[in-house]
Amino acid sequence: MTQVQGDYIVSKQEMVAGFNFSTDKNFKFFFSYGAVDRTASGTYSISGDTLKLKSDKEPGKDFTVTYQSKTGKGYVLQFEDANKYLLADIRCIYFTGAEVHDAITDNKGHVKIDIDHCDKIYVQHQLFPDIYTLIKDEQNNNNSFRLTLNPSLAQVSFTGIDFIVDDDKSISCLPNYFMMLENIEFKKQ
Repeated sequence: MTQVQGDYIVSKQEMVAGFNFSTDKNFKFFFSYGAVDRTASGTYSISGDTLKLKSDKEPGKDFTVTYQSKTGKGYVLQFEDANKYLLADIRCIYFTGAEVHDAITDNKGHVKIDIDHCDKIYVQHQLFPDIYTLIKDEQNNNNSFRLTLNPSLAQVSFTGIDFIVDDDKSISCLPNYFMMLENIEFKKQ
């Protein structure tokens, strides 16, 4: 039976990350890449050589809409946070029928989308990528949104990321939404 108890580390370029897997099927995770630090904790399961993680973080909840209204034309999103540095580089994906477009916030957390209608709007921070947060669906007719960044932004959900276990010596995964490097292999310490 495949097991992964213990510590596993990967270090590449400016990135270092690691897991601790306990015998009671819990895990802890840390990730540091440049100035970005992230964490996660949760439970794990193994089926064959596939390791699946279930983080305590609820995916798709990194932003909260604090105010919304229907006013003027186009769409306006304004993000707010005490750390003004985090307001830049938030990606806004908007869908109009089968068309997909995106826009990035300026350094003040503002983005304006000059279209008459869109069906959905999702947002994701590019420094802390995880599952996108839905802020507008087809039933929502508002076009002006004020949003805050939630503390969960610094955590990882591991949604859709599976790892392969190699004989209790290493675990590896494919490039994904927050670790976009090739050949990601965590070696047992």
